[in-house]
Amino acid sequence: MKKIGIITMIGNNFGNRLQNYALQESLKKLNWSPETIYNYVYEVPKTKTSFLDIPKKIYHKIKFTILKKKYQARENRRTKLFDEFNKKYINFSKEKILSKDFEFDELNSKFDKFVVGSDQVWNPYAHRNKYIDFLEFSPKEKNITYAVSFGIDKLESKFQKIYEKGLNNFSYISVREDKGKEIAELLTKRNDIEVLVDPTMLLSKEEWMKIEAKPKQLKNKKYILNYFLGKVSKERKKEIKRIAKENDCEIINILDKKDPFYESGPSEFLYLERNAFLICTDSFHSCVFAILFNVTFIVFDREDKLVKMNSRLETLLKKFALEDRKYTGKVKQNELSCNYEKSIKILEEEKKKSYIFLKEALNKDI
Repeated sequence: MKKIGIITMIGNNFGNRLQNYALQESLKKLNWSPETIYNYVYEVPKTKTSFLDIPKKIYHKIKFTILKKKYQARENRRTKLFDEFNKKYINFSKEKILSKDFEFDELNSKFDKFVVGSDQVWNPYAHRNKYIDFLEFSPKEKNITYAVSFGIDKLESKFQKIYEKGLNNFSYISVREDKGKEIAELLTKRNDIEVLVDPTMLLSKEEWMKIEAKPKQLKNKKYILNYFLGKVSKERKKEIKRIAKENDCEIINILDKKDPFYESGPSEFLYLERNAFLICTDSFHSCVFAILFNVTFIVFDREDKLVKMNSRLETLLKKFALEDRKYTGKVKQNELSCNYEKSIKILEEEKKKSYIFLKEALNKDI
């Protein structure tokens, strides 16, 4: 069986672990043997610190230290669940890229193809090593991408030369957002770049249910699942509390260290998404699983990002005819249900389109 190496983000993040698993399983269906390559080489940005910033930095350092000590046991249990998920479900390569001095020759000879994706591996503010994420150690004919995200709407001019060189090192390119396609087309002058769904959408609801796990903390009560990567304003918190009270729901804040459900791994997250009365989120992958599980959700714009990052959600909602899921203010009772009739049909077409792309890209020059 032909071997393919996956380059993606690896961390204790529900979205990146589940998209990694989904891409792996999708490649298996196409008779490839995928391995995810450990890649922990990051580029630490040089930053200037003014005297005005010092008190703020000291305050945040003290706050972080106190919180870490207070919730260390909970953090450890959460990390253990992620480690167990990786061990059980992700096929990692024995090779680990831990420094810029890594010898790539052996890695290059081991794999017939490499695929970059999905998630925000091309986000210029993620400080990832571009040599690796653009597969510059491998010849162009071996390199493809699947639904890669830039995570931004516009690429600053200071990044354009690096990205132009990197993007031209791929034989096949697919991205996850419309804005990503615009960026890639502008830099490469190519007209064959496709916008494809996130790999998590290539697996069925039933396939995801096979790897879910009910959290031990969960009681038999309706709940609203809050999954916010950004800050949540008082106004939004108040509105979610109102919905919870009127519908006799508890509120689960899965990313809040003060919440017992912070001790959740990817499998527990899947269960919580599928069984929620309502999902309130600013997360791309939380919306994805709401769609896959046909659960009602409300999507909020990210409130605290300096660089606009809403294109991921805009593309998703537009593609699946779910633009009415955006939060606009007070939520009416009739908005606490979601019609997925169109979305289900669209999803089937998008899956077909994605597998056609992968088959062509994987079989070219083999």
